[in-house]
Amino acid sequence: MKGVFLCYCVSGGLCAEIDAGKCVVWGPGLSPAAVLPVRYFYIQSVDSEGRNISVSPAADSFRVKISSLEQQYVRVHVPAPLDRGDGSLLVRYRLYGSSSKGLKIEVLYQDKPVADSPYTLRGPVYHEYCVCPERHPHVWRSALQCPEQEPQIQQDFISFPSIDLQRLLQEVPQRFSRRGGLVHYSLINNQLHRRSLGQYTDFKMFSDEMLLSLARKVRLPDVEFYINVGDWPMENRKAGDKPGPVPIISWCGSSDTRDIILPTYDITHSCLEAMRGVTSDLLSVQGNTGPVWSDKTEKAFFRGRDSREERLRLVTMSKENPELLDAGITAYFFFRDREKDLGKAPLVGFFDFFKYKYQVNVDGTVAAYRFPYLMLGDSLVFKQDSPYYEHFYTHLEAGVHYIPVKRDLSDLLQKIRWAQKNDTKAEAIAKSGQSLVRDVLQPHRLYCYYYSVLQTYAARQSTRPAVHPDMELVPQPSDHSALCDCHRSPEEQKNEL
Repeated sequence: MKGVFLCYCVSGGLCAEIDAGKCVVWGPGLSPAAVLPVRYFYIQSVDSEGRNISVSPAADSFRVKISSLEQQYVRVHVPAPLDRGDGSLLVRYRLYGSSSKGLKIEVLYQDKPVADSPYTLRGPVYHEYCVCPERHPHVWRSALQCPEQEPQIQQDFISFPSIDLQRLLQEVPQRFSRRGGLVHYSLINNQLHRRSLGQYTDFKMFSDEMLLSLARKVRLPDVEFYINVGDWPMENRKAGDKPGPVPIISWCGSSDTRDIILPTYDITHSCLEAMRGVTSDLLSVQGNTGPVWSDKTEKAFFRGRDSREERLRLVTMSKENPELLDAGITAYFFFRDREKDLGKAPLVGFFDFFKYKYQVNVDGTVAAYRFPYLMLGDSLVFKQDSPYYEHFYTHLEAGVHYIPVKRDLSDLLQKIRWAQKNDTKAEAIAKSGQSLVRDVLQPHRLYCYYYSVLQTYAARQSTRPAVHPDMELVPQPSDHSALCDCHRSPEEQKNEL
């Protein structure tokens, strides 16, 4: 509002006003080459002295308008910026068509241009379903600012200095096809082919959609591999065994197995379907973290299925210690005989979890796939010790980013009491974990990770990958609204002739 002085806190508890020109705007959504299902960037509010403001700005004080630079109408869905509760905002937008000339992005604070606004993204700016892979992977990786190395990938491939595809062709179906869901893929000339092995392979739709999405954006190496679409990792041979382990790709790893890990199907799908098919995703969670820390309920919280006995123990602990813990089972499948004793808790919307200061993360059948979403909130996460892990756990440090608890949860109540008595330290750990995971779980980093796994795997193949007679082509989705003219440089066109 005109004439109203809006005061915000900065470091040292000083009072300051947002200076639109000194605010900072950054992120992959400002690069036309960073093609993502939902593009995004960030705004950091800053005062006239150049100091970051650390509390939420007034509602609706920041606005973003995005329009195509060409006459032909291109629909762009731009919801209101997500307030991340720390003086920064997250802006998301989804294209429903490609813009050959580009986009104009206006970022405004109380109708004043923010930072270098307006931002011009010179075209072409491609829609998610546009098939126009960048033929030089280093160019694509640079546009997404992919990290040079991922510690989990390095660790996973130690057991596989060389990959003999002929050996895999003979051994993998024989050893693993009866164990649930396994999909044999070949990526040749950037086209995806597959055959399903085993009885439960419906979840191949998640690996299909991500591999196809990746192939639309960058030229992939020719590679042949097996993805486990079930819950449990498969390969339990050790590197020194004779014969040695084979490289099965899975969504979850464990200390007893040698599988190569990809981001879980859950966070992968949420990335692809954000602002369309899912409500909770790696971006939306960041703007729905509940009240500020001081206003959260000072208890630990848990809701989930009965997929592990420790979850039942958690409910018993909650009944005996309601001042410390609010835990409930929302659906019974594995321990139906316990429902009468423990009761069935009503479902709670995920964003309402963050009304509580503390979250308890207990394994399900394997690692609990809600863990990344819990970490993106601003509650303190108590994580059960576990042999299972996801692709990003190597970045986390116990006691720095979350509070570890024993496998049997015997020290959980003690650690909740510690958090209640040490509120400042508890909040600092929660913020530290949130900050780290905001970085490593950005959706564009998932694409980087997938590509790095395929690239590393392809480099170790000792035999040539092939499309086998019993494989089927997995076609790219047909979306006539997303038709595009794929523009490549003269040099690229010359190389194709």
